[in-house]
Amino acid sequence: MPRVQGGRMTTLIEARHICVRYGEDEVLHDISLSVVPGEIVTILGPNGSGKSTLLRALLGIVPLAAGTVARAPGLRVGYVPQKLVIGASMPISLRRFLSLPVRVTDARAAAALARVGLEGKGGMQMAALSGGQMQRALLARALLADPQILMLDEPTQGLDQPGEAAFYRLIEEVRAETGCAVLMISHDLHVVMAASDRVICLNGHICCEGTPRVVSDAPEYRALFGLGTRGALALYRHEHDHDHNAPHDHHCGHDHEQGRSHG
Repeated sequence: MPRVQGGRMTTLIEARHICVRYGEDEVLHDISLSVVPGEIVTILGPNGSGKSTLLRALLGIVPLAAGTVARAPGLRVGYVPQKLVIGASMPISLRRFLSLPVRVTDARAAAALARVGLEGKGGMQMAALSGGQMQRALLARALLADPQILMLDEPTQGLDQPGEAAFYRLIEEVRAETGCAVLMISHDLHVVMAASDRVICLNGHICCEGTPRVVSDAPEYRALFGLGTRGALALYRHEHDHDHNAPHDHHCGHDHEQGRSHG
């Protein structure tokens, strides 16, 4: 159930035993998770594990076959997709893109671009942006919603390792400055762990969950990614002194009787 503090629900979004089917194929089975203000939660899993489907289910884009998703009243969500492809035949500047679908002032647009490291780039054509610049542009647009939670679907796909590291550092800076929560989808086993407070390992069902260090030592995690028993993951240390309102129960070693791998 959502945590209540001072008469207010402190959980931003919560899935309760949700299942998603595409035809006869059950893509997600009995998924329960929640996100509270200020925490960074990363969902890891191999290709075909249902990560993007889970994010779309939480956003209400795909229907549920079972279970429920509860959101805090008036929840403000900033969404960053995997990628956005804009052809050269569609001329649109970065500044104009930030005003779609709701127009924003020049001052707010400039502040958002500066926040993500694109200061002075508003006149650039979207089609001319590099991969890293495009992801920062999508983040700037998401931040204009003043989100309580940022939801990112493999936002560094296609970026090189320095680009990935820089983007994840930016996400952590945004969280520190704004206090927003972050729910991030990834298949990255290394850099992403540095920025995470909690990791959920997914393969159609939740295999294990906990802090990065707990998950990296879990046999379910190692089996899912074909890792050895020791030393296969160079885990970045993540330390912080902020409070996420209430501690989570971290756990690994779920019962797999009902859990199926959906590829």
